[in-house]
Amino acid sequence: MSETRLADHDLAALVEDWLEWSEVAEQLGVSVGKVRTMIREHQLAAAVPWERAGQRVPALFIQDGEPVKGLPGLVTLMHDNGYDDREIIAWVFLEADLPGRPIDALRENRGSEVKRRAQSMAF
Repeated sequence: MSETRLADHDLAALVEDWLEWSEVAEQLGVSVGKVRTMIREHQLAAAVPWERAGQRVPALFIQDGEPVKGLPGLVTLMHDNGYDDREIIAWVFLEADLPGRPIDALRENRGSEVKRRAQSMAF
């Protein structure tokens, strides 16, 4: 029972680089309002990484001016299974035997295994 719950992980320690919503908007070429909509519609995930930081998006969630391929589907799947953005971000950045972290697999276009593992977490 010593395993840390996803919600209890220190996101600031797990995720090296964070973007404010305005930075996400700039990288995606959209408005901050569109970024807000993308977060609400589970195309991206955001969390407060440290006290008084405000919500931010992990920088690795953006690749080549778009959300990482497979990320919107993964975020939606995990939300549908009861996970919140903070838990999703923790899971995506924790080491897994994929090899590496789920975010690395997504960025390397190896998202099928990530999605399969996320689906199995529902059971």
